[in-house]
Amino acid sequence: MQEKRRPRILVTNDDGMFAPGIKALVEVAIEFGEVIVVAPDSPQSGKGHAVTLSQPLRLNKVNVFPGVDAYECSGTPVDCVKLAKHIIFKNQSIDLCLSGINHGSNASINIIYSGTMSAAMEASLEGIPSIGLSLMDFSFDADFLVAQNYTRHLIRNVINEGLGNCNLLNVNIPKLPADEIQGIRVCRQAKGRWIEEFSEALDPRGQKYYWLTGRFQIEDEQSDTDIWALDNGYISVVPSGHDLTMHESIDELKHLENITYAIT
Repeated sequence: MQEKRRPRILVTNDDGMFAPGIKALVEVAIEFGEVIVVAPDSPQSGKGHAVTLSQPLRLNKVNVFPGVDAYECSGTPVDCVKLAKHIIFKNQSIDLCLSGINHGSNASINIIYSGTMSAAMEASLEGIPSIGLSLMDFSFDADFLVAQNYTRHLIRNVINEGLGNCNLLNVNIPKLPADEIQGIRVCRQAKGRWIEEFSEALDPRGQKYYWLTGRFQIEDEQSDTDIWALDNGYISVVPSGHDLTMHESIDELKHLENITYAIT
């Protein structure tokens, strides 16, 4: 009888190859399959679903994780996934994509801006079951032990049970000790937005420059959201997708079909 092939797992992120979060993720992923890492060669937070079109991309093999092939990519997190699929895994299937573990939250509307989640989303667009993982701790010295433990259970479940009609999970883990985590809450993305400001200053040559600042405002007080889950000690798991259609608005906007072009 032929031995069952171990899953092929792509690991990526937006914080770069040497971020502690990706090291923590690789340590868990290697328990489940054949792991290949493709990550940006510099931090790419907030890049969203950007792709590189104006310059060539480069892949450099690096020796970072013992026993694991790893490649630094000169582009964005989405570029990393595209190159992994079409160059490194050419003519091979990818069974699972793991992106993270991000330093900081990607809950609520932040999924749109997140390079971590965009990498996972790009893989899911290709039909690859994908998980984006974030720990609500921006510190370089963040403790990933709790995140690793829950990630281990999530990976095992996805490999064994699949994701059904969903191909992408947005997972956020609160910065709490293990005994204060209330469990996992499968929920929806909360409504929220950034209240933004730009700090203005002068460079040494007297030219103005601007630095984006702001605060995140939650506009959703319901108890079925990722923000509520995180605020109450739960790990939030949001089944996510790519369809940006407001389906509930289709019927109420049907009157637009009555508009005709008048030739004058």
